[in-house]
Amino acid sequence: MEESTSKEKVLKKVRNALINKTDNPYPNVDFDTLVYKEMEESLDVNFAREFTKVAGKFVYCENMEELVSNLSQICSGNQWDEVYCTDPMFQELLDKADIPFSSDEESFHSLRVSVTGCEYLIARLGSIMVSSAQISGRRLNVYPEIHVVIAFSSQLVSDLKQALAGIKQRYSNRIPSLISVITGPSRTADIEKTLVMGAHGPRELFVFLIEDSI
Repeated sequence: MEESTSKEKVLKKVRNALINKTDNPYPNVDFDTLVYKEMEESLDVNFAREFTKVAGKFVYCENMEELVSNLSQICSGNQWDEVYCTDPMFQELLDKADIPFSSDEESFHSLRVSVTGCEYLIARLGSIMVSSAQISGRRLNVYPEIHVVIAFSSQLVSDLKQALAGIKQRYSNRIPSLISVITGPSRTADIEKTLVMGAHGPRELFVFLIEDSI
Protein backbone atom coordinates (compact mmCIF):
# COMPACT_ATOMS: atom_id res chain seq x y z
CA MET A 1 0.00 0.00 0.00
CA GLU A 2 1.34 3.43 -0.93
CA GLU A 3 2.21 5.73 1.95
CA SER A 4 -0.48 8.34 2.43
CA THR A 5 1.51 10.96 4.31
CA SER A 6 5.00 12.44 4.37
CA LYS A 7 5.31 11.28 7.97
CA GLU A 8 4.86 7.64 6.99
CA LYS A 9 7.48 8.00 4.25
CA VAL A 10 9.99 9.46 6.68
CA LEU A 11 9.31 6.74 9.26
CA LYS A 12 9.79 4.07 6.62
CA LYS A 13 13.18 5.51 5.72
CA VAL A 14 14.16 5.57 9.38
CA ARG A 15 13.11 1.94 9.85
CA ASN A 16 15.06 0.86 6.76
CA ALA A 17 18.13 2.74 7.97
CA LEU A 18 17.97 1.01 11.36
CA ILE A 19 17.58 -2.42 9.75
CA ASN A 20 20.22 -1.98 7.07
CA LYS A 21 23.10 -0.45 9.02
CA THR A 22 26.12 0.74 7.07
CA ASP A 23 29.73 0.56 8.14
CA ASN A 24 31.37 3.65 9.61
CA PRO A 25 32.88 5.46 6.59
CA TYR A 26 35.52 7.09 8.85
CA PRO A 27 36.86 4.27 11.06
CA ASN A 28 40.21 5.95 11.69
CA VAL A 29 38.96 9.21 13.16
CA ASP A 30 40.97 10.11 16.30
CA PHE A 31 38.64 10.93 19.16
CA ASP A 32 41.30 10.89 21.88
CA THR A 33 43.71 13.64 20.87
CA LEU A 34 43.00 16.97 22.56
CA VAL A 35 41.21 19.53 20.39
CA TYR A 36 42.48 22.51 22.41
CA LYS A 37 45.98 23.64 23.18
CA GLU A 38 47.34 22.81 26.61
CA MET A 39 46.56 25.51 29.17
CA GLU A 40 49.62 27.53 30.14
CA GLU A 41 48.32 28.35 33.63
CA SER A 42 47.23 26.15 36.51
CA LEU A 43 43.66 24.89 36.61
CA ASP A 44 42.58 27.17 39.45
CA VAL A 45 44.02 30.31 37.82
CA ASN A 46 42.49 29.44 34.46
CA PHE A 47 39.10 28.74 36.03
CA ALA A 48 39.15 31.99 38.02
CA ARG A 49 40.00 34.04 34.93
CA GLU A 50 37.33 32.47 32.71
CA PHE A 51 34.72 32.48 35.49
CA THR A 52 35.16 36.18 36.23
CA LYS A 53 34.97 36.96 32.50
CA VAL A 54 31.32 35.82 32.56
CA ALA A 55 30.51 37.92 35.66
CA GLY A 56 31.09 35.17 38.21
CA LYS A 57 32.51 36.07 41.62
CA PHE A 58 35.46 33.94 42.64
CA VAL A 59 36.85 33.56 46.17
CA TYR A 60 39.96 31.47 46.81
CA CYS A 61 40.37 29.89 50.26
CA GLU A 62 43.56 28.21 51.43
CA ASN A 63 41.70 26.10 54.00
CA MET A 64 38.39 25.62 55.79
CA GLU A 65 39.14 28.34 58.33
CA GLU A 66 39.62 30.88 55.56
CA LEU A 67 36.41 29.70 53.91
CA VAL A 68 34.46 30.29 57.13
CA SER A 69 35.99 33.77 57.46
CA ASN A 70 35.30 34.71 53.83
CA LEU A 71 31.74 33.41 53.97
CA SER A 72 31.06 35.41 57.11
CA GLN A 73 32.46 38.62 55.61
CA ILE A 74 30.56 38.30 52.34
CA CYS A 75 27.28 37.43 54.03
CA SER A 76 27.66 40.43 56.36
CA GLY A 77 28.73 42.77 53.55
CA ASN A 78 25.84 41.75 51.31
CA GLN A 79 23.31 41.67 54.18
CA TRP A 80 22.34 38.06 53.63
CA ASP A 81 20.16 37.52 56.68
CA GLU A 82 19.67 33.83 55.95
CA VAL A 83 20.74 31.29 53.36
CA TYR A 84 19.20 28.01 52.25
CA CYS A 85 21.32 24.89 52.43
CA THR A 86 20.48 21.17 52.53
CA ASP A 87 24.00 19.70 52.59
CA PRO A 88 25.03 18.69 56.17
CA MET A 89 28.73 19.37 55.51
CA PHE A 90 28.05 22.93 54.38
CA GLN A 91 25.51 23.45 57.15
CA GLU A 92 28.31 22.75 59.63
CA LEU A 93 30.46 25.40 57.94
CA LEU A 94 27.61 27.90 58.07
CA ASP A 95 27.25 27.22 61.78
CA LYS A 96 30.94 27.95 62.30
CA ALA A 97 30.56 31.21 60.38
CA ASP A 98 27.49 32.16 62.46
CA ILE A 99 25.40 32.39 59.29
CA PRO A 100 21.71 31.55 59.82
CA PHE A 101 20.39 28.97 57.39
CA SER A 102 17.24 27.00 56.71
CA SER A 103 16.56 23.78 54.87
CA ASP A 104 12.84 23.15 55.35
CA GLU A 105 10.32 23.16 52.54
CA GLU A 106 8.36 26.03 54.04
CA SER A 107 11.35 28.36 53.65
CA PHE A 108 12.15 27.32 50.10
CA HIS A 109 9.85 29.70 48.24
CA SER A 110 11.13 32.71 50.15
CA LEU A 111 14.83 31.90 49.81
CA ARG A 112 17.17 34.48 48.36
CA VAL A 113 20.56 32.79 48.69
CA SER A 114 21.36 29.10 48.22
CA VAL A 115 24.57 27.29 49.16
CA THR A 116 25.42 24.10 47.28
CA GLY A 117 28.32 21.98 46.16
CA CYS A 118 29.05 20.87 42.62
CA GLU A 119 30.34 17.89 40.67
CA TYR A 120 33.26 19.58 38.90
CA LEU A 121 34.75 22.94 37.96
CA ILE A 122 35.77 23.07 34.30
CA ALA A 123 38.86 25.25 34.10
CA ARG A 124 38.96 25.95 30.37
CA LEU A 125 35.36 27.17 30.30
CA GLY A 126 35.09 28.74 33.74
CA SER A 127 32.00 26.58 34.17
CA ILE A 128 30.42 24.60 37.00
CA MET A 129 29.04 21.09 36.47
CA VAL A 130 26.12 20.11 38.72
CA SER A 131 23.79 17.13 38.75
CA SER A 132 20.51 15.96 40.22
CA ALA A 133 22.41 13.34 42.24
CA GLN A 134 23.77 16.00 44.59
CA ILE A 135 22.12 16.53 47.97
CA SER A 136 20.92 19.95 46.79
CA GLY A 137 19.02 18.34 43.90
CA ARG A 138 17.79 20.29 40.88
CA ARG A 139 16.15 23.37 42.36
CA LEU A 140 18.85 25.19 44.30
CA ASN A 141 20.92 25.85 41.18
CA VAL A 142 18.17 27.76 39.37
CA TYR A 143 15.55 29.07 41.81
CA PRO A 144 17.39 31.52 44.12
CA GLU A 145 18.43 35.05 43.29
CA ILE A 146 21.99 34.33 44.46
CA HIS A 147 23.77 30.98 44.14
CA VAL A 148 26.87 30.21 46.23
CA VAL A 149 28.92 27.17 45.18
CA ILE A 150 31.49 25.66 47.55
CA ALA A 151 34.07 23.55 45.71
CA PHE A 152 37.46 21.95 46.30
CA SER A 153 40.57 22.16 44.16
CA SER A 154 40.39 18.37 43.69
CA GLN A 155 37.17 18.97 41.71
CA LEU A 156 38.98 21.03 39.08
CA VAL A 157 39.30 19.42 35.65
CA SER A 158 40.68 20.91 32.47
CA ASP A 159 37.87 20.23 30.00
CA LEU A 160 34.28 19.08 29.69
CA LYS A 161 35.48 15.69 28.48
CA GLN A 162 37.24 15.00 31.78
CA ALA A 163 34.18 16.13 33.78
CA LEU A 164 31.89 13.76 31.88
CA ALA A 165 34.38 10.91 32.28
CA GLY A 166 34.46 11.62 36.01
CA ILE A 167 30.65 11.52 36.20
CA LYS A 168 30.62 8.17 34.39
CA GLN A 169 33.23 6.72 36.72
CA ARG A 170 31.57 8.05 39.89
CA TYR A 171 28.03 6.92 39.14
CA SER A 172 28.74 3.91 36.91
CA ASN A 173 25.37 2.55 35.74
CA ARG A 174 23.37 5.09 37.78
CA ILE A 175 24.08 8.24 35.76
CA PRO A 176 22.10 11.23 37.17
CA SER A 177 18.94 12.10 35.27
CA LEU A 178 20.09 15.74 35.02
CA ILE A 179 23.64 16.97 34.41
CA SER A 180 24.02 20.71 33.84
CA VAL A 181 26.90 23.04 33.08
CA ILE A 182 26.55 26.54 34.52
CA THR A 183 28.58 29.32 32.94
CA GLY A 184 28.12 32.56 34.86
CA PRO A 185 24.92 34.12 36.21
CA SER A 186 21.71 33.74 34.23
CA ARG A 187 21.29 36.40 31.57
CA THR A 188 19.41 37.22 28.38
CA ALA A 189 19.37 39.96 25.77
CA ASP A 190 16.39 38.62 23.82
CA ILE A 191 14.17 41.60 24.61
CA GLU A 192 15.22 44.68 22.64
CA LYS A 193 18.88 43.60 22.89
CA THR A 194 18.98 44.77 26.51
CA LEU A 195 21.04 42.60 28.84
CA VAL A 196 18.97 41.37 31.79
CA MET A 197 20.64 39.46 34.63
CA GLY A 198 18.79 36.73 36.47
CA ALA A 199 16.29 36.08 33.70
CA HIS A 200 16.14 32.29 34.00
CA GLY A 201 18.12 31.68 37.19
CA PRO A 202 20.41 33.38 39.72
CA ARG A 203 21.60 36.90 38.87
CA GLU A 204 24.69 36.45 41.06
CA LEU A 205 26.96 33.42 41.13
CA PHE A 206 29.76 32.88 43.66
CA VAL A 207 32.37 30.13 43.74
CA PHE A 208 34.38 29.58 46.92
CA LEU A 209 37.32 27.34 46.02
CA ILE A 210 39.00 25.53 48.91
CA GLU A 211 42.53 24.24 48.46
CA ASP A 212 42.62 20.55 49.39
CA SER A 213 45.53 19.30 47.29
CA ILE A 214 48.38 20.66 49.40
